[in-house]
Amino acid sequence: MEEFLNQEEASSKRLAHGDIIDGVVVRVDPDEVLVDVGSKSEGVISSRELGTREAGTPDLHSGDHIKVFVLQPENEDGNVVLSLRRARAESVWVKAQEQQATGEMMDAEVREQNKGGLIVNILGLRGFLPTSQVSRTHSSNLQELVGQRIGVKILEVNRKRNRLIVSQKAAFDEDRARQRGELFEKLKIGDEIEGKVSGLTTYGAFVNLGAADGLIHISELSWDRVANVADVLQVGQDVRVKVIKLDPDTSRISLSLRQLGQDPWDHIEKRFPPGAIVEGEVTKIKKYGAFLQIGDGIEGLLHISELAWEHVEHTEDVVQVGQHLRVRVLQADRSRRRISLSLKQAEDPSSRPAETEVSDYPGEIERVPEAERQRVYAEVSASPQE
Repeated sequence: MEEFLNQEEASSKRLAHGDIIDGVVVRVDPDEVLVDVGSKSEGVISSRELGTREAGTPDLHSGDHIKVFVLQPENEDGNVVLSLRRARAESVWVKAQEQQATGEMMDAEVREQNKGGLIVNILGLRGFLPTSQVSRTHSSNLQELVGQRIGVKILEVNRKRNRLIVSQKAAFDEDRARQRGELFEKLKIGDEIEGKVSGLTTYGAFVNLGAADGLIHISELSWDRVANVADVLQVGQDVRVKVIKLDPDTSRISLSLRQLGQDPWDHIEKRFPPGAIVEGEVTKIKKYGAFLQIGDGIEGLLHISELAWEHVEHTEDVVQVGQHLRVRVLQADRSRRRISLSLKQAEDPSSRPAETEVSDYPGEIERVPEAERQRVYAEVSASPQE
């Protein structure tokens, strides 16, 4: 008997204020509920506690399993004083701490805006979403989020100070990263996809693909030379693009607009056969010659040695940007994407110096030393726009 009493006493000592324990409803009276909590005496939920039960709390019946909060391990009658409301509230805080530890994204309802951010309801608790933690999509107008349900992650839980801080930005970034991974798994080089222009720079345009932005380099906007990206695309414009490069490690997607159309270099040898006389506009002046646009997306090189029969010291002494010229095609090479042109060989044969003999085939480019030609073309190839 003494051993039994010692066990009963030890059992009663295990309970302390603030404990959240499981219990079984023994009896429901109008003024109180008796609960078996495994102690030497039954626990009691007072009539005051019953009268303040929140909406959504089910009615209690004998045999119900419930969680209760220990308000007092033993009152003057020897009973354990319990609270349903506190158990529910504390359980929610415990859950909030667990969610913070796991970093799981949660759903929250935005209730109102205040000076520092937004007040949200999460797990039935009042949480705070600072302005700095609002996603970039809505950071400029917080009021538009009021009344909406948004995804958040819990950053801080402080039960003593009744403090719960959440972040929409962290949840948004995590969700974006997940979607980005799914996008990279789905995309393949050569795919044609729809997107919306999200930004313009001097070197190209960014296109939003939903989970990630891709870049159309200025050289991939058009087969024609593009000086200003805004001449081709505008922010907000819907575009169809082709995927030309994927780099999951850096989350970079390279896109092309021009490759959706036919390559103007296809059948270039037939369009511009050697000896053909064509018209073109000077688009760029270099020390080694000038570039002429002779067709959509086609620029040819007019080497300085092909400007005139006499020696030319400076390209600009003979031609200027914007000038229209008639030139002769010397050579068109599709594989190297190069066209060699001649101004002097497009002139009337009678204008040539008498001592100079030139065949009908305009092969004068061959008179330029091979090393010089390779140097020129290497410089040209270094620029996508050239």
